[in-house]
Amino acid sequence: MPDLLARGAAWLDQQRSRHLTRTVTYLRGGDSVDLPATIGQTTFEQADEYGVIRRTQSRDYLISAADLVLAGVPEQPRAGDRIRETAGEQILLYEVMAPGGEPPWRYSDPQRNTLRIHTKFIGMERT
Repeated sequence: MPDLLARGAAWLDQQRSRHLTRTVTYLRGGDSVDLPATIGQTTFEQADEYGVIRRTQSRDYLISAADLVLAGVPEQPRAGDRIRETAGEQILLYEVMAPGGEPPWRYSDPQRNTLRIHTKFIGMERT
């Protein structure tokens, strides 16, 4: 009997990718790939040395794991990679990272179809 949950998760990932995305460019060194991404956010909470809770939000990009292919090789995100997003006339640049030793990405589903990549805004590029 086929795994109905895995089939359903794959179908949902396809629907998200078709209907809830914008094209972004994923960059690592001299390699890049344009891919559809859904925009999200994650709130991280950390206690500082005095016990004060600090909240930090990251801009997240949800992408299909199969779409992250750089120089012909399937890859996983790495801290320091960058994502370029066009917003109107502006080109926004985000760096893959997460605060406080948290991993910079995680799978968003048990079947590992979708990656949730945590980023921080680092600047704008000129057009």
